[in-house]
Amino acid sequence: MQAIGESGCRIGTVFFDFGGVLAEEGFREGLIAIAEEAGRDPAAIVPVAYEMAWSTGFVVGGCDEAGFWEAFRRATGIARSDADLTEAVLSRFTPRPFLFNVADAAREMGLGTAILSDQTEWLARLDARLGVFSHFDAVFNSCEHGVSKRDRAFFDLALAAMDARAGTSLFIDDAPRNTALAASLGFHTILYRDEASFFTELAAVCPPLGATHV
Repeated sequence: MQAIGESGCRIGTVFFDFGGVLAEEGFREGLIAIAEEAGRDPAAIVPVAYEMAWSTGFVVGGCDEAGFWEAFRRATGIARSDADLTEAVLSRFTPRPFLFNVADAAREMGLGTAILSDQTEWLARLDARLGVFSHFDAVFNSCEHGVSKRDRAFFDLALAAMDARAGTSLFIDDAPRNTALAASLGFHTILYRDEASFFTELAAVCPPLGATHV
């Protein structure tokens, strides 16, 4: 990629997580709201829902929204419609504009940009609402590929599709397990915590991108 070596930039491709990076983590925030509205303790409900997302195969395309919410209702006793539950989640994926600015700046520099997300069929619906995909060269969604960021295979797939190498790629995620795996594969990584620390770490890897912070 053209950007490698430009003003100290050490990367040619940037992979962004969606929920928790490009947008607020709507799944978690939605589940908290669902629990509270049902008079339940979110600390008891949220972990159950996450476990359901994996055990049903929802994250990797093993079941659809209806199957996931039916499993959720059986496990929690919270009886709301699929539409209501889904809207509680989708409405809380609030975009972080400064991250999209980084993606746009990266493309202008000649870097490859992609979403690499353990998402479900909801990601396409969020794109229809928010116009997410147009900022990226490619979107790798676990539910469409049948593999997740828990597995090296998903990273290998994305690198091959982007004609990229781990050693000149940056992976940004809010889950320590995911950044740890990516780092073990040779990626530059940023564990997203907050805006200020993100830009500090970004500047260390690619100064021109770090300078997009205003």
